[in-house]
Amino acid sequence: MLRDQQDIFLKYLKVKFPLFHNSNFFFRDFHYGVKYFLDDKLLPTNYQEAEECAKDFSKTLEEQGIFVKVNDLGWRVNYTDFATVTPGDPF
Repeated sequence: MLRDQQDIFLKYLKVKFPLFHNSNFFFRDFHYGVKYFLDDKLLPTNYQEAEECAKDFSKTLEEQGIFVKVNDLGWRVNYTDFATVTPGDPF
């Protein structure tokens, strides 16, 4: 479900967490974002199930280059749709 609704899920995360292009994003925030998203979609999951889904889906986002692994705790977000400054702006 997360793969099928990836754009919707990423926008959902942005509303729930401070998620911006080139920002750091931590695994535990991602884990809870997955849990909240699935719960809101009426697919309740427990803590462990959500953690497994988060681990699996984060690998997909890494392969796509949306998440760039920084360390075992999280990533740098590489998603220009979430940029706060338009490219070419002098500031």
